[in-house]
Amino acid sequence: MSIDYSANKTILVAPLNWGLGHATRCIPIIKALQENNYIPIIASDGVALALLRKEFPYIQTLELPSYHIEYAKNAKNFKWKLIKNLPKMIVAILDEKKMVKSWIKKHGIDGIISDNRLGVFSKKIPSVFMTHQLNVMTGNTTWFTSKCHQHIIKKYTECWVPDTNDATNLTGELGHLKTNDLKLKYIGPLSRMRKKETPKLYDLMIILSGPEPQRTFLDDKLQKEITKYDGKVVFVQGIVEKAQTKWQTGNVTYYNFMNSKQLEQTFNESDFVLCRSGYTTVMDLAKLGKKAFFIPTPGQYEQEYLAIKLQEENLVPYAMQDDFTIEDLSKVKSFKGLTQFNDTIDWDKLFTVFES
Repeated sequence: MSIDYSANKTILVAPLNWGLGHATRCIPIIKALQENNYIPIIASDGVALALLRKEFPYIQTLELPSYHIEYAKNAKNFKWKLIKNLPKMIVAILDEKKMVKSWIKKHGIDGIISDNRLGVFSKKIPSVFMTHQLNVMTGNTTWFTSKCHQHIIKKYTECWVPDTNDATNLTGELGHLKTNDLKLKYIGPLSRMRKKETPKLYDLMIILSGPEPQRTFLDDKLQKEITKYDGKVVFVQGIVEKAQTKWQTGNVTYYNFMNSKQLEQTFNESDFVLCRSGYTTVMDLAKLGKKAFFIPTPGQYEQEYLAIKLQEENLVPYAMQDDFTIEDLSKVKSFKGLTQFNDTIDWDKLFTVFES
């Protein structure tokens, strides 16, 4: 029997284009919407939109204006680079507000899921904001940026936090407030990955992501350092292009990017992982119960906080980008690694927000 899709509700899913993490953690949400008879429309920009178009070539996509998020070449200037780009970001937020307003009428949108896109919101339809950063860490301005972020979150119908509200959690102070009046739902960690029993093909998997120029800086550094590593390595650069390319240099197999299925397979085939300490990566590694080594993006306080937290809990060691040497990887053996979590999410109950 054919389904009458005209009776199904259309949900706009809009992840922030800041590296690939926001886009990839929306993948299980988009799949769950389909499985629960909603019609997702994807909206983003840049590499985030490119990745989701590859994952869901049959789903309608819309392009939002860029927030012009750039990393400073020097980590000390990270905050000031963001402040400098703030006027462009505000213009983009105002533009996306207008676009969303017109799309609601044009595409018959019944609900919104915004992953950290501040202008993707409507008072007329249920609007969900998803974030793991209720506190936005920016050094000595953390109190101010956190209050600003919480003020924005307050206008949404609900805020979904992809973590648990238990004492044992992944985000720590990032995703938990001592007191608040926000409409929070802790939905549990999100991951597109599944653990599989597979033969180990690689001693080490390297996976890069994040805005430029820091992605390239780490890429260049690791390509030099990896020549001193004896084991078999797979190196995913995190450069989303039209076509996938693969090449071999010594004991290292390089890919410009991988889709979700390839990443899942390669994660499972690798002994441990070297990567950034972005929260989506942390959730993926926890889902797979993997050992890892972190190099947080210079100047990104959130990643530095997560790296420090997980090292103090004896789960994953880390090094700052400038200090890292290949010999640091020997520390991984003495750490526990991330523990698998239960990702059973009651999607049907979660999506009731769109039925109000």
